[in-house]
Amino acid sequence: MKIRNGLSLILFLSLTIYAIGFVADASQQKQQSKPKATEKPCDGQDMSQMNKRGDEQMGFSQDKATHHFFLATDGGSIEVQANDAKDTATRDKIRMHLGHIAKMFAEGNFNAPMLIHDQTPPGVPVMKLLKAEIKYTFEETDRGGRVRISSNNPEAVAAIYEFLRFQIKEHQTGDPLEVRIKS
Repeated sequence: MKIRNGLSLILFLSLTIYAIGFVADASQQKQQSKPKATEKPCDGQDMSQMNKRGDEQMGFSQDKATHHFFLATDGGSIEVQANDAKDTATRDKIRMHLGHIAKMFAEGNFNAPMLIHDQTPPGVPVMKLLKAEIKYTFEETDRGGRVRISSNNPEAVAAIYEFLRFQIKEHQTGDPLEVRIKS
């Protein structure tokens, strides 16, 4: 009888420890998948260096343009516009850059963001792997352009979200970190 009670107690404790570990692991994974709104964005010097690299890589002054990054149910978008509606030179350079970016990304080439940010942005490795399942569409806007990034593959969409959230934080755009646009 004592052995049976002892085995029951050991079994109960083992299951309890397993359940606590399972809940803790699930909680940790859930926290890691959430956007970290408290992450520290670039400081002034880092931002200045990133903008300098951006000027070189994008072909237009970052001071003359505004970036936005939006998450959609099937991916999201990169949007850049000239700050001055009359600045057609910057508008045209934005359009040229974004058209080029759409083609490069479709080929799995993410050298530009790696050079601008001085690191491989999160999501890029998976976006490269799943490049055949991601569509990049360039569209002109009044003051610049937009690259729509979309996929039907949930893993690709998750990678796109990582990439765009990183951009939002790095460029300090204040854009929402959650999906707000339906496809």
